[in-house]
Amino acid sequence: MNKSDLIDSIATESGLTKADATKALDGTMEAIKKALKSGETVSLVGFGTFAVKDRAARTGRNPKTGEPLQIKASRIPSFKAGKGLKDAVSA
Repeated sequence: MNKSDLIDSIATESGLTKADATKALDGTMEAIKKALKSGETVSLVGFGTFAVKDRAARTGRNPKTGEPLQIKASRIPSFKAGKGLKDAVSA
């Protein structure tokens, strides 16, 4: 499912127009991005939790040459599925 398929599904399930569903989805994604950027977690009960994790600096290898290289530390978004989502997928 891509973004336009998701918008179609939101519009069908909620009774919104496609334009309103697009605004709702874009607004939701933007709110999650802003919260993660400011270091907050976003918990959607029954669905899951979005959070930011710190990844430490490490040594990697150039796959072409095999030469070691230093990979700098970074912050990455993560998602942990909630019980409701896990149950829905495994049912």
